[in-house]
Amino acid sequence: MEKVWWKESVVYQIYPRSFYDSDGDGIGDLKGITEKLPYLKELGIDVIWLSPVYQSPNDDNGYDISDYRAIMKEFGTMEDFDRMLEKAHELGIKIMMDLVANHTSDEHEWFLESRKSADSPYRDFYIWREGKEGKEPNNWGSCFGGSAWKYDESAGMYYLHLFSEKQPDLNWENPQVRREVFDMMTWWCEKGIDGFRMDVISLISKTPGLPDGIKGKNGYGDYGPHVVNGPHVHEYLQEMNREVLSKYDLITVGECSGVTVEEAKKYAAASGRELSMVFQFEHMDLDGGESFKWNHKKIRLSDLKKVLSKWQTELEGKAWNSLYWCNHDQPRMLSRLGNDGDMYREVSAKMLATCLHMMQGTPYIYQGEELGMTNYPFTSLEEFRDIESINAYHELTEKGVLSPEEMFDYISYKGRDNARTPMQWDDSDQAGFTTGTPWIAVNPNYVKINAKEQLSRKDSVFHYYQKLISLRKEYPIIVYGTYELLMPESEELFVYVRRLEGRELLVVCNFTEKEITYRLPEAFSGEKAKLLISNYGRESVGKEKMLAAYESLAVLI
Repeated sequence: MEKVWWKESVVYQIYPRSFYDSDGDGIGDLKGITEKLPYLKELGIDVIWLSPVYQSPNDDNGYDISDYRAIMKEFGTMEDFDRMLEKAHELGIKIMMDLVANHTSDEHEWFLESRKSADSPYRDFYIWREGKEGKEPNNWGSCFGGSAWKYDESAGMYYLHLFSEKQPDLNWENPQVRREVFDMMTWWCEKGIDGFRMDVISLISKTPGLPDGIKGKNGYGDYGPHVVNGPHVHEYLQEMNREVLSKYDLITVGECSGVTVEEAKKYAAASGRELSMVFQFEHMDLDGGESFKWNHKKIRLSDLKKVLSKWQTELEGKAWNSLYWCNHDQPRMLSRLGNDGDMYREVSAKMLATCLHMMQGTPYIYQGEELGMTNYPFTSLEEFRDIESINAYHELTEKGVLSPEEMFDYISYKGRDNARTPMQWDDSDQAGFTTGTPWIAVNPNYVKINAKEQLSRKDSVFHYYQKLISLRKEYPIIVYGTYELLMPESEELFVYVRRLEGRELLVVCNFTEKEITYRLPEAFSGEKAKLLISNYGRESVGKEKMLAAYESLAVLI
């Protein structure tokens, strides 16, 4: 297998609005990130994935871009960005920008020109259509609720928006659109950035004719089959690779909702014609249901193992995996799959980290994950900021699909705002995030869960992540080894073996709060066995092991 720096890296995602506020306006900013870079250096990460910092009206927290070559005023200036990039590079940390190119803001200059006239050269930058019999061009529903079409009075036509109505989809069939996007990417590469995370990149190519989708409970058609992994998506990405990506030494990851293993082999093929890797969502969707993700369903461990193991084994030697539990679009995995109660919070956070970081692929840490941050205890709808949760609440309760009590319970558990509460730096007012009023409330558990406390204690979640990262740099087997799942049917233990050049690594994770007897394979209990890491601080293991609640360990021979 070809050895490449981004395969050996650990990525840390920063959600700038919630990371650190340097000027007291309640919103995190670029100067704040620069100030906290030494903290990330101490953790040991290699790459920062920076969620969007471009100029934006903020309808979807920066994923609606009005100017790709300017910085959102709340975050600072381009000079602040340049200083942050320079400081990161001085510390040996790379910066991966979030590229949002399926859609722009409706306040982007291209869209403002597009709606003015049918003769505008920008009209074909977006997907405009005439209505059908006084209705929308087709029955597609938006990801954020309601129709995926918005009638524009000035244009006298409908435009497509798979997300918010303030996020019109770009028309990638237009070569000029692709040229503009590639020029903008080149501009950032010349500035010195180190890669792109590509937002919903699997949606950029739509099926010609835009046919109706199968109607769901919300009354709208599912656009997925006509948009996800569309007919020209690989053609467009190969063009992007030729025109931009291949000319620089970059890390690239595509957010590919609906991606299959077979499609991933195309997106992230070892031949390197498209992207370095993709984000797949199969393991994130295991607790989905008829009402999308809005439920209290728990992920079955056997299902989780089956999905993650499939991606491990079927991409082996063909494409590269990305590894993640959390990001800005998911609730805190500790509250979803671990145990966020006081007794087991730290050991289960460490167990989840062990399970993920010992697999083949590039691991992603979401801000606060290394502290064991948890979901927020919401008490009212007014506390939410996320357009997805708020729109879903109104739509599903008004249509009688779910009661207000049920829906509030579900958005509190699965809503994206759980990940977006401010980073908990210390036990001072507002968790040390801001001297002002934060844009979204700080989790009240910051008094006991914060970076200052974690850094002060050797057995903390932070220092455990630090050790996992250092082990990855020390042992190539963790990065490049093959993968084999053991005990696939167990609903309690996640056990797998990694192999490389005659060495073997056994990883054992107890996903329950029960004590479980586990007999190690004979080779891993001999004199040559080396315990690399244990979330209970153990120094050795015998042949038969009584695993404690949420215990995890990794043994090398």
